[in-house]
Amino acid sequence: QVQLVESGGDLVQPGGSLRLSCAASGSISWIYTMGWYRQAPGKQRELVAGITNGGNENYSDSVKGRFTISRDNAKNTVYLQMNSLKPEDTAVYYCNADIRTRTDLVRGDYWGQGTQVTVSS
Repeated sequence: QVQLVESGGDLVQPGGSLRLSCAASGSISWIYTMGWYRQAPGKQRELVAGITNGGNENYSDSVKGRFTISRDNAKNTVYLQMNSLKPEDTAVYYCNADIRTRTDLVRGDYWGQGTQVTVSS
């Protein structure tokens, strides 16, 4: 089995910064793309940023220049550094990973439980 566990969500003032972390554990053979999604109340879940195993990054237009995604392949961990936070960044942030398991070599899509980010004065 595979688990993704996020951490780092908090209440922060506009203009502030937060760093989210997501660690994958379990029977992992290989991790392809890892990413962060978010879902605000009443809205659909949207992609925030993604990063391939080789380090290629992509961002939504709404966070480009403010957020940075990175990963540590040795630790099976992905990070999201969020700077210049705005109230519209308020959402539950979910970690996502495309993983091939070691037990049956099946490739699948895995999600974390979510971490709340609230940007408010």
